[in-house]
Amino acid sequence: MNRGDQPTLHDGDLLLRPWATSDVEQSLQLHDEEIARRFDLPAAPPSRAEHAAWVADTSDEWESRSKATFLVEWQGMLAGSVDVRRVSDGVGSLSWVVYAPFRGRGLGGRAVRLLVDFAFTELGLSRVEAHVDPLNRPSLRIALRAGLRREGLLRANARLGGEPHDTVVFGRLKDDPAPGTREGFTAMLDSALPVKRAIAQGVLRNERGEVLLCELAYKREWDLPGGVVDPNESPADCVTREVQEELGITVRPRALLAVDWMPPWLGWRDAVLLVFDLGTGPSDVVERAVLEHREIRALHWADESVWSQRVAPYNDRLLRSIGSVALDDPRVPGALYLEDGKPALESEPRA
Repeated sequence: MNRGDQPTLHDGDLLLRPWATSDVEQSLQLHDEEIARRFDLPAAPPSRAEHAAWVADTSDEWESRSKATFLVEWQGMLAGSVDVRRVSDGVGSLSWVVYAPFRGRGLGGRAVRLLVDFAFTELGLSRVEAHVDPLNRPSLRIALRAGLRREGLLRANARLGGEPHDTVVFGRLKDDPAPGTREGFTAMLDSALPVKRAIAQGVLRNERGEVLLCELAYKREWDLPGGVVDPNESPADCVTREVQEELGITVRPRALLAVDWMPPWLGWRDAVLLVFDLGTGPSDVVERAVLEHREIRALHWADESVWSQRVAPYNDRLLRSIGSVALDDPRVPGALYLEDGKPALESEPRA
């Protein structure tokens, strides 16, 4: 951080300026229980002497290049405080407070964005980050509006009120697209939106109508062949790859049989399961298969009397729902499977 006089930063009717002794009385009256709770402070406002000492420290920290703290002023009124503290070479940690009368006006995001720009252009930082309580939704929004991307969750790494709390890590690099641009907005939103696990499996039948099931090395229940869809991989490509890798069998999905939302189960979070029709295979598939023995112990052809005793309850329900759908029958429409908005399987569209 540069030595010398701390500047005042402007964004229209909002400005960031150095704290002064004359701000102590007014800002002291704006402390509330929300600030105390979020920063794990005593419920009562600090004494005048304590607050004045803190204001004096902000000047010393600026001079020592360890921290830059600014008072947020909006239309001439004290609205909050923002700061960036150097934590390592080129990296700064952000913090902010918005006083109660000014919350919900978008001032926090504007103030933090202004501070981040200053940190990159004048303080020589190449990265800024913030650690936010995941229950503090206003602060989560402030971080995103300032162009920071959600990077992960640290479990029980902070204490509030004597209890362990998680924190969400946000970060922004100097070369990241600015938050006002399309690229910056997309990157921010992409980092914060939920990510749903996708699983792709296939139903391969023999000429007797039995279903091919995998006896797995890592769990008791048998399951359909397939697996978790990798990033940037289509579900249809996934089931083809998984069957080839784990069974040594080449298959080609013909149509989508079902899309099944799977609620949390045995410690797993929820997921979306896509089940594809793999057509009819010869009965000697079991003998010809080349198994990945770290995951697959054996293959079995199973009719309802067998799979109802071997699969997990959710798979039992799934197989019963699918039943013996005769996809070769043009009167059965099946489900439409698209990739990038276009039919992706040779059997589509259907009559």
